[in-house]
Amino acid sequence: MNWLNYHHLLYFWMVAREGSITRACELLHLAQPTVSSQIQALERSLGTQLFRRSGRSLVLTDCGQLVFQYADEIFNLGSELVETLKSRPEGRPVKLTVGIADVVPKLVAYRLLASAVNDHAVNLVCREGKPDRLFAELAVHGLDLVISDSPLNPEIQIKGSSDLLCECGTALFGTPTLAQRYAEGFPASLNGAPLLLPTRASSLRRDLDQWFEDQAIRPLIRGEFEDSALLKVFAQAGLGLFFAPLVTSTEIQRQFGIMLVAQIPTIRERYYAISVQRRLQHPAVAAIRQSARASIDRVNSLSDPPGSIQPGV
Repeated sequence: MNWLNYHHLLYFWMVAREGSITRACELLHLAQPTVSSQIQALERSLGTQLFRRSGRSLVLTDCGQLVFQYADEIFNLGSELVETLKSRPEGRPVKLTVGIADVVPKLVAYRLLASAVNDHAVNLVCREGKPDRLFAELAVHGLDLVISDSPLNPEIQIKGSSDLLCECGTALFGTPTLAQRYAEGFPASLNGAPLLLPTRASSLRRDLDQWFEDQAIRPLIRGEFEDSALLKVFAQAGLGLFFAPLVTSTEIQRQFGIMLVAQIPTIRERYYAISVQRRLQHPAVAAIRQSARASIDRVNSLSDPPGSIQPGV
């Protein structure tokens, strides 16, 4: 068996990554002749040239590019191993960094994450943002998990997986005054009704627009919001009706003094846990998946049969 000298590979990787022997030597705290001789030893053991001179610069050969790709994966994986083990000190909470897409309602995010925090010693760090930015952080292991309202786009070059965490129907809510006014004759009563909607970046908005068209409804759109919490504040002030996941109905009514107007099980909301392939998976990530899968059956068993529209008041 031909053994690879990983010290030699590390020196090569550092030079290739930094683009300069001088800079690599500074980081490695080694003399230039030492690093140069180790790279030459690596080239002899591999039987190929890894660098070529281009003026005063070093440029990777084709074989050098291939070796660098392998070395990059090896040392990044080693870094991941160290960071993962560091985050698991005995007797101390494990850090769990979750990216939450800005279109995901806060109550839904809480429901999906609460069990993992309660059942495990977890130090939870939540970051909110646009899905594309969160996926970029996920790709470089800046996040352990992303929660989004849509699965990972196949066109995004990330080796990851999308697991369905929650699926439920949708419900319409409003202040008691608005709920009583628009519950009768629903859904035709929504013609001209004041609505507060998510922006078109969310899958819920796209489904609602299609539903309005199918029902021949022309509502009065009073506002469009990226932040679901801000939307509920406006709704609490009586500025319009709004749609939200049926699974959050109890919390919404209790927290905001809002009433359920109607259930629309045919508009399905789905939320996904997106993670990248890692050798050592975060223990809380698996717990979140398992807990959510158990809750899907429980929530669906409480929902109305598909195709029905049920008045809430």
